[in-house]
Amino acid sequence: MAQRYVRVQNQEGRIYYGLLQLGQGVQVLDAPPWLQGQITDLYLEPDTYQILAPCAPSKIIAVGKNYADHAAEMGTAVPQEPLLFFKPPTSVISTATEIQYPPQASQVDYEGELALVIGDHTFDCTPEQVQTKIWGYTIANDVTARDLQQRDSQWTRAKGFDTFCPIGPWIVRELNPESRAANFRNDRPQAVQSAVSIR
Repeated sequence: MAQRYVRVQNQEGRIYYGLLQLGQGVQVLDAPPWLQGQITDLYLEPDTYQILAPCAPSKIIAVGKNYADHAAEMGTAVPQEPLLFFKPPTSVISTATEIQYPPQASQVDYEGELALVIGDHTFDCTPEQVQTKIWGYTIANDVTARDLQQRDSQWTRAKGFDTFCPIGPWIVRELNPESRAANFRNDRPQAVQSAVSIR
């Protein structure tokens, strides 16, 4: 099983990064793992912590309509160039946190995505360099107020509400195409569609 990197908060409110163990305890790291965090002697027993989103991204960059079925569902073709949009960091929550339903929306949809966790400053990369910038993978829910998305010419309002980006519960460093969604419960993502930038 791949190592599962988590971000947790203990009962005193202190936040740690760590490795989730099979017994659900957490072996704490001395820094975020993408900053070369090392294992410490601190071990959090199960039921002594709360799992948070596994990272606190500076930004979330997502790709819209990048697979044919979803584009057809929206009545459009797959764009010739990637259709990028942002979700703000304030939309990020843990997978155990309730999504707040905005009163101005009448249709709120979930969209399960495979998210790439970018662990380094990245600018003007070649396709070959991109592989060295991906630190890990997690699951994201691109929550969308579908009625507002169809009403607006851009998607900031429909996709940017607080709580509209549950992430996690953990990050893995590698993906096994033979496993069901790389040990992330049984949710199979439909496409690589979100990049979560740590730095």
